[in-house]
Amino acid sequence: MELTITQPDDFHLHLRDGALLEAVAPHSAKHFGRAIVMPNLKPPITTTSSAISYRESILKAIPKTSNFNPLMTLYLTDTTTPHEIQIAKKSGYVYGIKLYPAGATTNSQDGVTDLFGNCYSVLEEMVEQGLPLLVHGEVTNPEVDVFDREKVFIETILEPLIQRLPQLKVVMEHITTMDAVKFVESCKEGYVAATVTPQHILLNRNALFQGGLQPHNYCLPVLKREIHRQAIVSAITSGSKRFFLGTDSAPHDRRNKECACGCAGIYNSPVALSLYAKAGALNKLEAFTSFNGPDFYGIPRNKSKIKLRKSPWKVPECLSFPFGDIIPMFAGETLDWEALLI
Repeated sequence: MELTITQPDDFHLHLRDGALLEAVAPHSAKHFGRAIVMPNLKPPITTTSSAISYRESILKAIPKTSNFNPLMTLYLTDTTTPHEIQIAKKSGYVYGIKLYPAGATTNSQDGVTDLFGNCYSVLEEMVEQGLPLLVHGEVTNPEVDVFDREKVFIETILEPLIQRLPQLKVVMEHITTMDAVKFVESCKEGYVAATVTPQHILLNRNALFQGGLQPHNYCLPVLKREIHRQAIVSAITSGSKRFFLGTDSAPHDRRNKECACGCAGIYNSPVALSLYAKAGALNKLEAFTSFNGPDFYGIPRNKSKIKLRKSPWKVPECLSFPFGDIIPMFAGETLDWEALLI
């Protein structure tokens, strides 16, 4: 069985920098036409000039024959200015502004501490410029249970934000709960959307503990209960235009995952399309992977095609590089679908 679809884009991707960037960028460039690239480096990408420099580094890391196009983002801070938003839009290279609540995830220590108090004029300028806010939707209050942080973020930050700035385009990244699905569906279509990862489609929180602690299944936002996984699968297979592909592929050296305080992040770029196909509803797959994201961002759909063939293949146990190993999602397991370029 084969399925030919328009080449997908990845609307939430971590490429890191340095040797790690050189290792992983070709995997995304192999299957995806474009990607919204996250800015949480050290130091973070907070200016348009640094975003353009980072883009040049990405292009050097992919094969010369590749047409992969990185779409850049800026890291929102308490000191971001409306003028920087104007520069970003004018550049033609920046497609979104990323909100990390300070301390929420990897390299988020420079994130926002008070969105309404410190960033409201920036948000207003984003409305004027048509730049979407890309949201890591978790509160960081240590008194809030880690499994409830997305729900509380919606109630305390997102709902008031949409009420105050209804014309602001918002992407709720890597949604993990039924609450997020319901929130996105309740908003005006075309203004609020969500990306969905392979891990939150296929895994629930049991995957963190089956057979012992599984560090390579640890990501943020953390995996949730089965009822939430089912709600997300229902959302992406419903045909709704509000949900689209965003892998949140986040590579780390194996040593930084298998240690006393392991990093959050699942590396799925080499297997992502195989895993999205595994979710089912193949007649809705092309819209989810290839149409909904470009339509929301207001960019053309890709013209190239990619083929998905039902043919078992084994995921490598690890990917080895001079600096160390990266463990891919579903390492050592057999997948039913294989992605092929046409």
